[in-house]
Amino acid sequence: MPDMAGDTNDLFEIIRTTRSMRRLKPDQVPNEFIRKILEAGACAPSGGNMQRWRFLVVRDAGIKRTVGAYYKRAWDEQAAPRYRSGEPAPGTSREQFLRLLDAAEYLAAHIHEAPVWIIPCLEGGAPTRTSGSSIYPAVQNMLLAARALGLGATLTTLHLQFETEVEAALGLPPGAHSYALLPIGYPMGRFGPVRRVPLADVVFDSRWGQTYRDL
Repeated sequence: MPDMAGDTNDLFEIIRTTRSMRRLKPDQVPNEFIRKILEAGACAPSGGNMQRWRFLVVRDAGIKRTVGAYYKRAWDEQAAPRYRSGEPAPGTSREQFLRLLDAAEYLAAHIHEAPVWIIPCLEGGAPTRTSGSSIYPAVQNMLLAARALGLGATLTTLHLQFETEVEAALGLPPGAHSYALLPIGYPMGRFGPVRRVPLADVVFDSRWGQTYRDL
């Protein structure tokens, strides 16, 4: 049985068990681990290999409290009411979905306690529909690297509900924008398999809606 409690070098196990870990211990993360995570991010592809990404590593308690307050406000005022009044995520039961929301609420209240954040940014003018293709591959690489090191993390963009205020608190210059916030730390819980709908529900053959039979 796969070891879901800690670090692993099996790529496919890492992919299958890199789920959002929203309850994190305040214990400090070694600088060596953060460097490895950043190196994984910088190995990702970007449009034209321009590498316009910038990675903001945040450990400053005051900045985390300031940004964390905006994050919690966004959760309380916008995300929580929408999710709690809606349907469960595909592939999850109502009970499982409520547990997920409880974890998300915990994160909103404690995100500032995560020992380190990585905030992936892009330089180069106003974001467009394709901008994410030059930063989110780096984000996924970093999430996988964190999992490989036995660290918990999650991809969230809720802070962008207060983008102007948050980017000011982070000191971002004009033309630079944050695309995610990754709180990173040792998880309180255990790693486990992600929950997703069957491939047959989301894979088509050549044309939309045409069954792909080789699954």
